Amino acid sequence: MKKISIILSVFLSIQLYAQNVEFEKKNFPGRKDELNEAKDNIKKGDEIFEQGEAYYRDALPYYLKANNFNPNNAKLNFKIGLCYLNSFEKKKAYDFILKAFQLDPQVDPKIRYYMGRVYHLNSVWDKAIQEYQAYMNGGKMKSEESKDVQKKIQECYNGKTLSQTPVRVWVDNLGPEVNTSYNEYSPVISADESILMFTSRRPGGVGNKMDEVKNEYFEDVWVSYKNGKKFSQALNLGPPVNTENHDAAVCLSPDGQKLITYQGGVNGGDLFISYLVGKLWSKPENLGKAINTKYHESSASFSYDGKILYFVSDREGGLGGHDIYYSEINEKGKFEKAVNIGPVINTEYDEEAVYMMPDGKTMYFASKGHNSIGGYDLFKTTFENGQWTKPVNLGIPINTPDDDAFLALAGSGRRGYYSSASLGGYGGMDLYKLTILGPEKKPLLNTEDQLLAMAAKPVTNLKVEKAVEVTKPKMTLLKGIVYDAKTNEPLEAIINLIDNEKNIILASFKSNAATGKYLVTLPSGKNYGIAVQREGYLFHSENFNLPADADYQEVNKDIPLKKIEIGNAIVLRNIFFDFDKATLRPESFNELDRLVKLLTENPGIRVEISAHTDSKGSDDYNMKLSQKRAESVVNYLISKGITSDRLIAKGYGETQPIDTNDTEEGRQNNRRVEFKILSAK
Repeated sequence: MKKISIILSVFLSIQLYAQNVEFEKKNFPGRKDELNEAKDNIKKGDEIFEQGEAYYRDALPYYLKANNFNPNNAKLNFKIGLCYLNSFEKKKAYDFILKAFQLDPQVDPKIRYYMGRVYHLNSVWDKAIQEYQAYMNGGKMKSEESKDVQKKIQECYNGKTLSQTPVRVWVDNLGPEVNTSYNEYSPVISADESILMFTSRRPGGVGNKMDEVKNEYFEDVWVSYKNGKKFSQALNLGPPVNTENHDAAVCLSPDGQKLITYQGGVNGGDLFISYLVGKLWSKPENLGKAINTKYHESSASFSYDGKILYFVSDREGGLGGHDIYYSEINEKGKFEKAVNIGPVINTEYDEEAVYMMPDGKTMYFASKGHNSIGGYDLFKTTFENGQWTKPVNLGIPINTPDDDAFLALAGSGRRGYYSSASLGGYGGMDLYKLTILGPEKKPLLNTEDQLLAMAAKPVTNLKVEKAVEVTKPKMTLLKGIVYDAKTNEPLEAIINLIDNEKNIILASFKSNAATGKYLVTLPSGKNYGIAVQREGYLFHSENFNLPADADYQEVNKDIPLKKIEIGNAIVLRNIFFDFDKATLRPESFNELDRLVKLLTENPGIRVEISAHTDSKGSDDYNMKLSQKRAESVVNYLISKGITSDRLIAKGYGETQPIDTNDTEEGRQNNRRVEFKILSAK
């Protein structure tokens, strides 16, 4: 029996090896012309193949034609597999590499390694581990290569673990309005998703040149605008943002008014910034020596208030490869010395594609380290108690064994945009919308019979688990249009974001000069004052007191600005009093000082400061309280140098409501202080 088994084993082995068919006349009798054509295709493919990995995909059509003639040649299958492994369709290498090994296990010294790669890329974790280990056991290798294989083995173990708890997402291709047969990647968006910019290597760019190193068109920035649920036909952003060199989209500020781009061929690759002035983008400006070095600076993201820039660089002194750094922007608008964000986030491997959420504390980034399952994976970390939390892998299927990077999330945190080549699409890399659903609500059925019956008849006594909470960013997205109250013309205005408790300006923004549009993000946990100002106009104020647990919301607020003219009045929404008293609270001082500045700059106007209450309490009491509150404001203005003959304090009690007194929100609106111009010299 032992002899029979050995003979059978040898026979099967000979059969297996004999399956390899060389491109020789004896193997294809009567097919001389077809054989010569196949050999000619292999020759043409080899000439391209030898130019380097960037050209492998151009060799594929020739190799595939030859493979159609003879699909059983080990070397040809192996080369086709290598071509796919160096393309955006890596998973297609699977069949060809496995077949090459089946035809000839000795086809290449690294065949077991490549077997591991194709199993790895197709999430066949156990077989990938087996092949990687077989390659390591097969002979000597340099320590660097050994480290690489060991890392890939660990990635497979990570993949096995994360596969047990996949995340629920919807993935939708953005369609032919955005995607082409060329590569589209690196999407950036405004916080409200109204603007999408991305990088494309399609023809029709400003330079319309070919990159000989990558064998692709030069990169250009393209833009598309949200039109209902879809994006409009993408347009080249054009000069001056796009040049004849490489220009890639890196970061769009939450309000869509500032754009950071990457320019290749400059100092190893540098970051530039442009500003939207009306409808036109300004010429990109180099971000300077604090950010750019002779090394490679690739991606970046602003903090919600625009006062910190997070960016990626492979400069000397890092923790390994590309690291994430940050630079604070001082009062003069200059970048301070860059600081490495530290070992909690940065690893000995590459980090890339940093993205700060508008909530002010959540960061997304890509990394080849941590518990990646292969290539770059997407991770999330939050800034809590003065430090960054341990990064969390976003999970499967968002992350794959191939590169996953450049995720840009909307302000809601429920939708994101990213690029992928592994999902098919229109060719190359495409842009996709990712909708995060959260954990599934699982139905609990009384019996197995009911489960089977559901296909034919609905089950009426179905028990359902409690609703699963989907975590939302703790922030408010405030947007709208600033316009002239009389003419309705859009206005460019300065929008100051104030921390009322600390009495400091957190950030300043501008509404767009052409459209009047503005967008401000307000992370929860502060009492915010919003002051909208333009020369020649009364300022407009809003108040948002957002507790730390306030969930995501979008607030649309159009802001009419009134000119400094007789009869015009404004509500001072950031003046606060102690409960049931006329004592001004410190949170009021920023608003009051704005009023002092307005009166100082317009010395000829005489004004009425009026105070109003809701309907709670007696008429007489409310009238007296409102009068005292108006006098408190006037006394503050006098203490700051405004002469008393320009000021009249008037309490109206509950006699002039601007909202209902039947709700708390209405009563709050009625409790107010107003400023009205009575006369002007």
